[in-house]
Amino acid sequence: MDRRTDDEVLDAVGPRLRALRRDRGLTLADVAATTGVSESTLSRLESGRRRATLELLLPLSRTYDVPLDDLVGAERTGDPRIHLKPVTRFGMTFVPLSRRPGGVHAFKLMIPARPEPAVPTPQTHEGFEWLYVLTGRLRLLVGERDLMLSPGEAAEFDTSLPHWLGTADGRAVELLVLFGLQGVRAHLRTGPRTGRDPA
Repeated sequence: MDRRTDDEVLDAVGPRLRALRRDRGLTLADVAATTGVSESTLSRLESGRRRATLELLLPLSRTYDVPLDDLVGAERTGDPRIHLKPVTRFGMTFVPLSRRPGGVHAFKLMIPARPEPAVPTPQTHEGFEWLYVLTGRLRLLVGERDLMLSPGEAAEFDTSLPHWLGTADGRAVELLVLFGLQGVRAHLRTGPRTGRDPA
């Protein structure tokens, strides 16, 4: 049972809103344009100088694509089911596997089969990404490197480098992706090291 007072719940809303906005790479001006809430009101909400109301939280919930419960940090009701909402971007389907604002986010990424090779369109943005190929063969461009990854292989890279993901052989690819802001890296530990690490 959540024993926090109403004041404690409301005090936590501002930092949560700031983390969501920064996690999505948005400015106060960006959020103001999509919600109709003024920049000064958004700034006061994030700093805790203004209390959150339903009228303010509803457009923010839609903009950040998170339930109202997440904005106020409501306790889970005990239902173990996860309601995943796939999002399609750049011709790929992203299924969010985590819902916490800030920190590292987990996704299942599905790249569809293609009869003809896609023309790479490298992108850059702030952050760090770790990926693990589940099925299919992935073509990964990072900076000047052009890599092919098979099931069971993983990669991690700084997303400020131009990068692009696609199918290596025209068949569908499925992978797990962990993404975090700059400085947040995923580390895989498989057991004690023996001998020298390969160069």
